[in-house]
Amino acid sequence: VQLQACGGGLVQAGDSLSLSCAASGRTISVYAMGWFRQAPGKEREFVSAISGSGGSVLTADSVKGRFAISRDNTKNIVYLRLNSLKPEDTAVYYCALTVRIDPAVLPESYSYWGQGTLVTVSS
Repeated sequence: VQLQACGGGLVQAGDSLSLSCAASGRTISVYAMGWFRQAPGKEREFVSAISGSGGSVLTADSVKGRFAISRDNTKNIVYLRLNSLKPEDTAVYYCALTVRIDPAVLPESYSYWGQGTLVTVSS
């Protein structure tokens, strides 16, 4: 499975971005997928995850109400909508796929990772 994340960029505080993660090599409709982020000098942290069907979602408290994950299984794509961005949201954002059906918050639950896309939020 190959995951290709894109959509990052430089924005101002309060702006919005939409990230996408395209999967190839396997149909992903039964597998949960997640987004993680890693800021400079910090550990990778969980952002949000969605079940294979899209019916179950987990979201970190730090972004709840601002970020929204979704997926289009017909296109093999998972999205992350980032609203009301803050400077502390600056990080490389990674998408990941787990062979589980249900979403997971631990990075070790995920078997496949995309290359990451950089989001920079200026104040």
